[in-house]
Amino acid sequence: MAYAGFGLACVLSGTPSFHLGGTPGPSALGWGAVAVGSLAAVGCGAVVRSGLRPALRALLWAACVPAGIAAFGLLLDVITLMFGQGVDSGVAAANHALAAAGVVLLAATARPVRPPSSRTVAAVPSAASGPVQLAACAGTVAFLPYAAMKLVWASGGTFAGLSGAEMRAISERNGASGLWLTLESWGLDATVLLAALGVFLLWGLVRPWGQAFPRWTPWLRGRRVPRWLPLAPALIGAATLAPYGVFGVGYAALATAGVVTMRRGDFPSSSDALLVGWIGMAAFAVYGVALIVAIRSYWLRTRSLSTARQGHTSPVVPGSSVVGTVDHRTGCGCGDRHAATSRAPRSSAGRTTSSAVRRSRADCQSDARSPRGWDLHH
Repeated sequence: MAYAGFGLACVLSGTPSFHLGGTPGPSALGWGAVAVGSLAAVGCGAVVRSGLRPALRALLWAACVPAGIAAFGLLLDVITLMFGQGVDSGVAAANHALAAAGVVLLAATARPVRPPSSRTVAAVPSAASGPVQLAACAGTVAFLPYAAMKLVWASGGTFAGLSGAEMRAISERNGASGLWLTLESWGLDATVLLAALGVFLLWGLVRPWGQAFPRWTPWLRGRRVPRWLPLAPALIGAATLAPYGVFGVGYAALATAGVVTMRRGDFPSSSDALLVGWIGMAAFAVYGVALIVAIRSYWLRTRSLSTARQGHTSPVVPGSSVVGTVDHRTGCGCGDRHAATSRAPRSSAGRTTSSAVRRSRADCQSDARSPRGWDLHH
């Protein structure tokens, strides 16, 4: 309802809520926000009234598609604000944020609720499969030409007909913040630093240390990484960079074939602009696709399964090992082993020898707190 009200206010006031390539779009596009918000409100209301039926679940997932398209550009807004710069339009940035929040809420509503009579099964931290790690390698390598180009400019060199001093003047003319210009004066480029963070995130999704904090993380080592911590920025990045890069590569291919003309912008010639476009768009496209592959792998390797309380054997997660049912009192994943230990022979007094159970759980908690707890215990 909030998003629908936002779109209606933009339409009635004539304020553009969408910007296309930095150019304000027609205010009538706000009716799209009204339609998406109204559809989501009706669907959520029906779920509250009659439960999550298959048709309603399909409706909610369908509403996520236009909401996700409306959220395109959120990552760029966040990056701009991180470096102390102003966004092109506060209304458009608010539209991106509201649409992204709507996607999260719709997806959470559309997810089935796990029955309370089930136990969760935790998977041992594991690496992704070979093809997924190969995709991560491709996403990493794709950023190397981009980083080299940016560092040449930041260090004062010349590339594609533009010198580092000219690039700095262009940044100042475009309203770059003091932090951005300071980094350039030190020979660093802010986008290269962000690319390095993106590569770190990509490998965290495919390596075991993305599921359990490694040794070099003080106070956290050995603990499980919350799933939302890497998935939230990864989903935002993939939803922005993948379509941006893929469409950019398509446009560069058409410009190379002579079908369309590449605008030269601040570059001396169209061919220079085309060269820079190929380097940037190819990096975004390959990295964005690799990020999607890594997200899917991480989601499948870290999802929790449920087992009936009557059963004593835990199912195996495809592609990974399984610890066992989680003991909600101790927080460990060795419920089956504890259950077996608790069925120890009784003493002459008729009481269960619970000391073995206590030792088993104490050992599990001690191992879980150690950096190699997953390997030592399981």
